[in-house]
Order: sequence, then C-alpha cells, then structure tokens
Amino acid sequence: MIYPKLFLSTLILLVMGVSVNAQDVFGKWKTVDDITGEVKSIVEIYEVKGKVYGKVSEILDPKAPKNPTCDECTGKDKGKPILGLEFIKGLEKDGDEYSGGKILDPENGKLYKCYITLEEDDKLKVRGYIGFALLGRTQYWYRVNP
Repeated sequence: MIYPKLFLSTLILLVMGVSVNAQDVFGKWKTVDDITGEVKSIVEIYEVKGKVYGKVSEILDPKAPKNPTCDECTGKDKGKPILGLEFIKGLEKDGDEYSGGKILDPENGKLYKCYITLEEDDKLKVRGYIGFALLGRTQYWYRVNP
C-alpha cells in the first residue's frame, strides 16, 4: 500500500528537482562563428531590470588584434573596446525565447534585431536579422561551465 502523503511528497520533490536543474540563458557562453566555425569569444549574458544583455568578457580568437575597438560602430559604442562591450541589448522573455532587442556586430558596427533561445541546456541559438527572422544569421553558442 502506498501512503498518499509519502507519494505526494516524493512527487513534489521530484518536480522541484527537475525545475532546479532547468537551465536558462544567463551565464557565460563560448561563441562560435557561423561561417568559419572558429571559437571567437566568451560572452556573459545577464539581466538588468527585467531585460537581457550580453557583453564580451574574453576574446579567444588568436587572430584578433590586441585590444580591439569597435571602430565601425556608431553612437556611444564607436571606438569602445570590444572587450567588455555590451553588444546584446534589451531582450525580453517571451515564452521560451528572448526577443525584442538588438544585437551589435562589432565587425561591421551594424545593429540587428535579435532573439535567443536554448536549444539544449548547454547550447544557445542566437539569431540576428533584418526585418523578418528569415533574413539573417544564426550562431550556436556553448555554455562555459565553471
């Protein structure tokens, strides 16, 4: 005979364990160029006042110049060091994805619409696009485990 209280307690603990293990987009991610397949940087994704942002926390590309700056950027980002540059700006949670913000490509200085979503616990889909989400580029980034 199964005791109802014991069964219910076990079920609640099991559900809580699954919820605690569920991953989100926050943390550090290794970026991989969608064209070359090369690892480029480590990006930190974080939340400020309910919106999601991302900044470059480490440059891994051995071909990158020492202390590169965003020379092609406009406005307040022009000439800023790429290391520490906030290039994902103002995404908001919408179901399983984060969207409604912008992503900056430091190589050409252009801002694109953006959405990000977890493909797997340790794999992040990052899509930058103009106009329609069909017209753009997708990269997959991989979680950096501490």
